[in-house]
Amino acid sequence: QRLPPCSVMMIWSLSQTPHYHLLLTILCLCLQGCSRPRYEVRNWPLHFLFLFSAGMGHEIFYITCLPCIHWNLDPFLCRRLVNMWTMVMYIGQLMKDLLKLPRPPSPPVVKLETRVDVEYGLPSTHAMAATAISFTVLLSAQSRFQFPFQVGLMVAVTMSSLVSLSRLYTGMHSVLDVISGVLLSAVLILLTYPYWEAIDQFQLSSPLSPAVGLMLPLFLSYTYPDLGHYSTTRGDTTTILGAGGGCFAGYWVSERLGPTIEPGGPLPAPLPTLTLHALAWGAARFLVGVLALVGTRQVVKTLSLRVLYAWYKVPRNDSSARRRKEIEVPYKFVTYTAVGLVNSILVNRIFVLLGLS
Repeated sequence: QRLPPCSVMMIWSLSQTPHYHLLLTILCLCLQGCSRPRYEVRNWPLHFLFLFSAGMGHEIFYITCLPCIHWNLDPFLCRRLVNMWTMVMYIGQLMKDLLKLPRPPSPPVVKLETRVDVEYGLPSTHAMAATAISFTVLLSAQSRFQFPFQVGLMVAVTMSSLVSLSRLYTGMHSVLDVISGVLLSAVLILLTYPYWEAIDQFQLSSPLSPAVGLMLPLFLSYTYPDLGHYSTTRGDTTTILGAGGGCFAGYWVSERLGPTIEPGGPLPAPLPTLTLHALAWGAARFLVGVLALVGTRQVVKTLSLRVLYAWYKVPRNDSSARRRKEIEVPYKFVTYTAVGLVNSILVNRIFVLLGLS
């Protein structure tokens, strides 16, 4: 590798000291750990395509684009995919920390992401989530909307493939990680598909639904395996379980309050026409919904952290305290449970009040 002139001078000066071989080894390790990988982009359209596809497995996508199915199409579809997404992601995150298989080494790969680099590799939860979301919507939409199944299948395969391939491009997963994620998600869909209707009935009708929807994810968050070192998997899993639990309980409450935005007429209904008026109304609902969810996230996160910091007598400027289990799990679970409740109960009713329904 090419080294900056200051590093070359440092190596030369070290070579004049005793035990310089040991010192040179330490210096090279430090330089290797601190330097960013160097790479050259030769196809910018594909580069941005895969970076965008990789972003479809991050929080910003989940908190903005997924609720759009609820706000602009059908709450039924959003309910189904959130349930499957929560289950698939929990199993994938759990398998990562039980199998403890490393991500691809760098070099030879160039890693374009750093936040999740400390996590284990197999299976790829990006590939699992993309497969689960795409095919859950495809299978569920058949009974709700009229569309050519071949077109829907092509869209589902394209979306899941782009996200899966993006994990190879960004250097975060091996081919085995990605294939394992896709296959595992497919198996989970096949095993649970016969019970989707029964889960719907329990979620919307049973008086036990809110308690199960909130207590089971909270239990799974606190019993998540302890790795002995900090990893983002526990916090991310708690985030997913909190959002899923909030939506599970929220849809039960929403059923008691009465429907808001539902397909009209006999089912399956024709797909809505994409007119300028419909696009403008959809954009307005998107803006209002995102503001409601992001605002809820920020307010509840701030309040829950203040309460927990005061309870455990932690200085407010100690950002590292958020990694402690007794703080990380409750603040993330409460924050994203609130986001799930707002999405499934309040947002559509805000649309009605604003005349956007």
